[in-house]
Amino acid sequence: MEIIHIKDDFIKLGQLLKLAGLVDSGVDAKMDIQEGLVKVNGEVTLQRGKKVYCDDVIEYDGQKIIVKN
Repeated sequence: MEIIHIKDDFIKLGQLLKLAGLVDSGVDAKMDIQEGLVKVNGEVTLQRGKKVYCDDVIEYDGQKIIVKN
């Protein structure tokens, strides 16, 4: 499981996917999220702008990411 550190209280899901290097662009993030390929804390989310907080677990393309401050 990869750990991604953020400075603020939250990060938007699309930004997190880019920060983690899982997508090349915001457009790629948007498409993959809207296609239901991303889970936050075990649940599929279709919101690119969903706020992701410390200790949330993101699943995408067989990888898991945990967010930490």
